[in-house]
Amino acid sequence: MTAATLVSTDNFAPRERAPVWREWVWKHFGGLESDLYGDTDFDGEMVSAQAGDVVLTRLEANRHRVVRTPDMVRTSDAGYLKIVAPLQGRAGVEQMGRRAWVSPGAWTIYDTTGSYAVDNPERVEHLIVMLPKAQIIERGLPLENLMARHVGGASGIARVALTTMRSTYQELPNMSAAAARGAGELIAQLVRLSLIELAGQATAVTQREALKDRIRAYVSTRLRDPALSIEQIAHALNCSKRHLHNAFAGETDTLASYILHLRLEACIRELQQSGPQARPITDIALSWGFSNLSHFSRVFRGHTGLSPSEFRQAWLLNVAAGLLRH
Repeated sequence: MTAATLVSTDNFAPRERAPVWREWVWKHFGGLESDLYGDTDFDGEMVSAQAGDVVLTRLEANRHRVVRTPDMVRTSDAGYLKIVAPLQGRAGVEQMGRRAWVSPGAWTIYDTTGSYAVDNPERVEHLIVMLPKAQIIERGLPLENLMARHVGGASGIARVALTTMRSTYQELPNMSAAAARGAGELIAQLVRLSLIELAGQATAVTQREALKDRIRAYVSTRLRDPALSIEQIAHALNCSKRHLHNAFAGETDTLASYILHLRLEACIRELQQSGPQARPITDIALSWGFSNLSHFSRVFRGHTGLSPSEFRQAWLLNVAAGLLRH
């Protein structure tokens, strides 16, 4: 069986959690600075295991940002390509002048031998996969042009790669060392094939992905603004509404439903707060861009099957009964 390593801030006093977390992130990921957006309350957990030379980590934590500066790069020996595949929440990866925002169902990759930053502006659960760079390098594959790109996991080889990464992490405890090594080699091969396919995409598709990255980045900074609209986004990005809709062609969500989904997920996370951090439902709805409570309640019920108050009550009852970890 393949052993996993667990670290959790649950075993530390609240005032100790942030510095302990920073130290863990620094050590585990080979030198990273952590920024908690100024928050004083923090909790996080990392469970890590290896599939041969491939390191897979499930990270769950409050909002935070990590940065690797050029000076940190020079002090590091190991060269990895790192993948972030969100299970919950979003991640924004910035490297080589590009920024890619990814949500559950997609992934992005970046090079630890260069400087980068990863934003997690809300509570997240990510699968993070680290692959030795030497396993991915292939003649003619322009890695520098593929870093910090949004890789859709909805279809094709990128979906196979994402599914394999997730299932390998889940099944590692039941694998022998030899099987785990083979699974790691398979992940590396699928990631390499995904990058080859990404590199060979037509220019029009590449431009569409770039526009989609810009849209996601803009939406993430304006999500709380009730005036956020297709018209506003088109004006800000200096493109037509038709181009915005085309950028999301083939996706599960339209642009409008993507924005609504992000807002609802943010409200759900706030409704799961208890004690002094709990806010009135109306305040939560208005703070995340909903213009009135009746509209919020209607779309919330459509998304969860419950009204906001019913959802909050059910969540708190389950927490009290020990069925959920708060």
